[in-house]
Amino acid sequence: MAKIHKFQGDITKEVANSLKDSIAIDTEATGLQIPERDKLSLIQICDQNGIVYIIQPDRKTYKAPNLVQVLENEKILKIGHFLRFDKSALEFFLKCKVKNIFDTKIASKVVRTYTDQHGLKNLVYEFCNKNLDKRISSSDWNKDINDLSDKQLEYAANDVVFLHKIKAELEKMLKREDRMDLYKNCINFLDTRIKLDQSGFKFDIFEH
Repeated sequence: MAKIHKFQGDITKEVANSLKDSIAIDTEATGLQIPERDKLSLIQICDQNGIVYIIQPDRKTYKAPNLVQVLENEKILKIGHFLRFDKSALEFFLKCKVKNIFDTKIASKVVRTYTDQHGLKNLVYEFCNKNLDKRISSSDWNKDINDLSDKQLEYAANDVVFLHKIKAELEKMLKREDRMDLYKNCINFLDTRIKLDQSGFKFDIFEH
């Protein structure tokens, strides 16, 4: 299991200042209907050394200035899988703008056209030769962080510890297949897609 540090409310200034170049990010929530019904429960970060920080935000204020400093730092790449959800949740609850991102799900869909399997479990298996156990995905993440089981913490950590490796492999493929510009255009549209989600347009507006 990865080395995990737990925080309530916010990371420390020291941790924030130690995060450089790139981090992997993920979130857990009470459900998928954000912001209409569900709330942000946990935020996971993994640095380039494989150290994981799990933050349980203050659900009354969602004030986390040290974490926001990292998320808004354009010099730090944030790697995530399906950032359409995580970026939306972080920006809505933490009142910030997550800048400089790499979305492994979008990259996978653009370049791994030999399959329709683009889940994190599939990418971890292909690029890291590991089998992820996703059975704990439906958990009560609103329990006090110190009451979360080792299995829950391991699940939350596994959602970020493999992302640096996956990003590197997908980036090679995007360059090899000359699809980097297409991928970047998808990323540029992501903020608009999130605004559509938050405005109630969750269907594909380009469908017939």
